[in-house]
Amino acid sequence: MKFYITTPIYYVNSEPHIGSAYTTIVADIIARYKRFMGYDVFFLTGTDEHGQKVLQAAQKAGKDPQEFCDELAEKFKQLWKELKITNDYFIRTTDETHMKTVQKFVAKMKENGDVYKGVYKGWYCVPCETFWNDDEVIKDGDERFCPECKRPVKWVEEENYFFRLSKYRDALLKYYEEHPDFVEPDFRRNEMLKILEGGLKDLSITRTSFKWGVPVEDDPDHVIYVWVDALINYVSAIGYGWNDEMFNKWWPADLHLIGKEINRFHSIIWPAMLMSVGLPLPKKVFAHGWLTVNGQKISKSLGNAIDPRFFVNRYGNDVVRYYLIRDIVFGKDGDFSEERLVHRLNSDLANDYGNLLHRITAMINKYLGGKLPKPSKEESIDRWIKERFLETKGNYYSLMDSYRLTEALDKVWEFIADINKYFNDTKPWVLSKEGKIERLNTVLYNSLEAVFKVALMTLPMMPDTSEEVFRRVSFDEKPSQEHLETWGVLKSGSNVTHGDPLFKKIDTKTFKKVVETVSVGENLITIDDFARVDLRTAKVLEAEKVPNSKKLIRLIVDLGTERRQIVAGIAEYYKPEELVGKTIIVVANLKPAKLMGIESQGMLLAAKSNDTLRLLTVDGEITPGAKVS
Repeated sequence: MKFYITTPIYYVNSEPHIGSAYTTIVADIIARYKRFMGYDVFFLTGTDEHGQKVLQAAQKAGKDPQEFCDELAEKFKQLWKELKITNDYFIRTTDETHMKTVQKFVAKMKENGDVYKGVYKGWYCVPCETFWNDDEVIKDGDERFCPECKRPVKWVEEENYFFRLSKYRDALLKYYEEHPDFVEPDFRRNEMLKILEGGLKDLSITRTSFKWGVPVEDDPDHVIYVWVDALINYVSAIGYGWNDEMFNKWWPADLHLIGKEINRFHSIIWPAMLMSVGLPLPKKVFAHGWLTVNGQKISKSLGNAIDPRFFVNRYGNDVVRYYLIRDIVFGKDGDFSEERLVHRLNSDLANDYGNLLHRITAMINKYLGGKLPKPSKEESIDRWIKERFLETKGNYYSLMDSYRLTEALDKVWEFIADINKYFNDTKPWVLSKEGKIERLNTVLYNSLEAVFKVALMTLPMMPDTSEEVFRRVSFDEKPSQEHLETWGVLKSGSNVTHGDPLFKKIDTKTFKKVVETVSVGENLITIDDFARVDLRTAKVLEAEKVPNSKKLIRLIVDLGTERRQIVAGIAEYYKPEELVGKTIIVVANLKPAKLMGIESQGMLLAAKSNDTLRLLTVDGEITPGAKVS
């Protein structure tokens, strides 16, 4: 049995963050589960390195685009390594093999009459790398904005090659009807059906205004649209056009795991491209929800594009993996909260799971010399815990196979509660005191075997923790479904190790104090830290509200030697005309960021108390650009 799973390939216009890690961790959990179940798995991830957005990011960094991509791709590779992601291949769209495959794929579409040359006139969103019709963009006076990211779009008129996407509308509708589980969850499938029912327009698939992309094989003035280039990675990585044996083994993909914002590309455009070249469609596209951080969309400008290594270093890789799956219902939008992560660590992991193992191994060491006993005559409560396991196992298989990962963990934790009940109700400490050794042996064996089953079921989610449990119960085989099928896998007489608790609890009072301290800026810095911040006076020359935003104002300020554009969230407190002429304080060496698609080249300082905000200004006249010290 084979199983081919993919993540989206990630844009290298910025560094990886907790959002991209979420998708990759979920894919890793599914890949590990399938290997556990005996599948031959190919797990693909990688980076998307072409297109105007990447080119602009490289130019902004003052680097050659290939050098820029090499650096960022390496950061993704290193992060996945540190997060113990078990991908079988990491593809880059600048790989020569991939680029040649893209050219062959597009040539095949053209050969089949599905590509023609024309002139594109319409709106283009560079951040999303997406074309939009005039009836799709958001309109505000003379301004036009992307319906997805809400940032400004630009009008494009250029000669392009087009893909006859409209030709495949009926075929796609038929396929959706015949394969109702092709796109999941159901509400994402329904969104795609509405698009199909409304009709499809042909898609521009080349650009001529820049060169950072895969050139069309027989017309190198055109580079292939970044999304067409990117989607083909799923077949180029497994041999399409260069290794037929490999390709035939793995295609079609069993699961494309993606975020909901790119569902249209994967569930409409990609299937149509595959139909064009005569290839089978992937078995399933699963479009999960967005991950926010403390209620806010992940954004570099908001400062919440968190490096997941921060949490892994603080709490452990398995804790982060568990939290992401247990607390965020897979498939729906979810919010990452460190406070809830700590709650899950203390409650689910330390109290429920870790403490249970700790109590069992402690008693085996205390009463039985650290040797796993041999069970004897069963009583009704022993049969009950085995029945609960059989029910849990069936639910676990069913839920994992349908990618209902959160519900699968819910069932496992219900079983952990059952084991705790079994252990408490049988009272092994009383059995020892009363000298009922045979009964004590049975209870402790069943308790440890049950926890062993938990470690098997949570192996995909918490591999390090499960391996530690295996070590403590002297299980040294390669874990597989076979060991989950049979009760009584652990060998009587083997050594049982009683070690430190599996999970270290966090003092919630201390945690809250740390969070509050950091939030109000009471953590101490040195004079060297302060010296790194370049504070300057700046005179406001122009100010205007940012369209489609209730909070943002765009300012042009004079820094003495130059003029800068700053975007600030102060529209609720100041009218633009009130700001012109003021001399304010700005952070002049802050890394530029984009807000609503507008670059902010610094940050102004302000003080806020309750519902009042006041800008920091100077007392009297002073030259713009004067250093604050």
